[in-house]
Amino acid sequence: MDTHIVSSFDSSEFTHLTRTLSKSTVIGLDAEWKPVRSQRSTFPTVTLLQLACQIGDDSAGWDESVVFLLDLSSLPLPSIWGLIKDVLVSPDILKLGFKFKQDLIYLSSTFRAQGGNPGFDQVEPYMDITNIYKFLQHKQGKKISKDTKSLSAICEEILGLHLSKELQCSDWSHRPLTEEQIRYAAKDAHCLLGIFKIFQAKVIKEGPLCNHVNEQHQSNVSLGLKGILEMPDCENKLVGRKFCNALDIVQATASSEECERIARGVEVIRKTKPMDESLWKIVRKYGEKLFLRVSDRNPKASRRKGKRRSSVAVCEEKQLENYGDWQGPPPWDISLGGDGCPKFLCDVMVEGLAKHLRCVGVDAAVPHSRKPEPRELIDQAYKEKRVLLTRDAKLLRHQYLIKNQIYRVNNLLKNEQLLEVIEAFQLKISEDQLMSRCTKCNGRFIQKPLTVEEAIEAAKGFQKIPNCLFDKNLEFWQCMDCNQLYWELCQILQSVREPSTTMLFRSSSMSAN
Repeated sequence: MDTHIVSSFDSSEFTHLTRTLSKSTVIGLDAEWKPVRSQRSTFPTVTLLQLACQIGDDSAGWDESVVFLLDLSSLPLPSIWGLIKDVLVSPDILKLGFKFKQDLIYLSSTFRAQGGNPGFDQVEPYMDITNIYKFLQHKQGKKISKDTKSLSAICEEILGLHLSKELQCSDWSHRPLTEEQIRYAAKDAHCLLGIFKIFQAKVIKEGPLCNHVNEQHQSNVSLGLKGILEMPDCENKLVGRKFCNALDIVQATASSEECERIARGVEVIRKTKPMDESLWKIVRKYGEKLFLRVSDRNPKASRRKGKRRSSVAVCEEKQLENYGDWQGPPPWDISLGGDGCPKFLCDVMVEGLAKHLRCVGVDAAVPHSRKPEPRELIDQAYKEKRVLLTRDAKLLRHQYLIKNQIYRVNNLLKNEQLLEVIEAFQLKISEDQLMSRCTKCNGRFIQKPLTVEEAIEAAKGFQKIPNCLFDKNLEFWQCMDCNQLYWELCQILQSVREPSTTMLFRSSSMSAN
């Protein structure tokens, strides 16, 4: 994945961007902004716009695409407004997005507020990843869930790629962006091309698409240009169908130089490479038009905004805002009848932190269900005498149910979260504790290391140990609960001596066959 940051109108990256757009037929769109923590009368300001460009025809691999990160806090917005506008409405570029309407509203508001432009009110042709996912689920005979899956879950299922969303709520207005933010932003837009590529291959393989489009073409010619243009929008589910169908008429009857100019369409807007035939047919059948209404230009007032808040509610909000360091003894404190061993419960927002805690020997469990209710989390923490770790401020309102058993994690990155928890609870980590717990299931390891022969026997039918490890005189350890095998513990012990790499423990566990 080739990534470029565009922060200057006169830079070589901007020139590369304009040239790439003229060759692109599919573009993945995404935007980032600084999260708004309180109710405001204005939309958030978009500070980064991602464009993942697929160059050339459908034979090009999505992993060879180019991703541009447009730094809107540095670029002169009036100078790039026309370029972005052309991209969003060009009939020769299919735009992909994941629930992009909200992004478009914020993007349009940013340009109106800072660039003095009318903003953006439509994207066409457009396809939403949620609809593509539902199509793929239907073709596989799976039941389509009413709940919309996250982009991370869709990537995991369709592409087999893990898309971490821990940086989604980071401060995107701060400059310079971190390397982690750059990689996250590029992946967020780039994965859209991969999902569409699978969808495109599925549609082409089915075949009947061609006959459908040809039959429609003949009916369009007989209907007439005036009839096409007068068709109501509510009857058109295809992207830009009015334009596409009218273009059929022009191409079938063009006899003058002016008609040919109109028929070429894209040359009137901008010099771009036309879509290939297979992509054009997919756009005609499955494409959409993303359109903003006048009411979308202003933030919607909350229903509770007009109600006068009680003094209790105001006091509660201030307590949540001022909630900082951990106060009071944890439930495992010996003075409270505990065993002195720290135990945590990581909710879904910090689930990755559980593995890091397990690496340093801390008992860290995860919720029993995938989408637990607050009461379920509280019950589990209470019964198992654990401290509930979360980033959800709303859970702090339930502290009265389990005193000193909820802690809000402030940091976003897992490594920093681990350090925060260790410092907040004054945990003492020794070398004997390192990798004493299974990162997969939180179970304990067999007390003594396995020989190579014992590891080979234990791995039969469960794991595959690379042959290259047999000559390295490594120690093997096995979880007593899930039987997962681990090795390279010597490297892990060395890494702990460096404070900056305390959290970067590496287990080389292999996935089951």
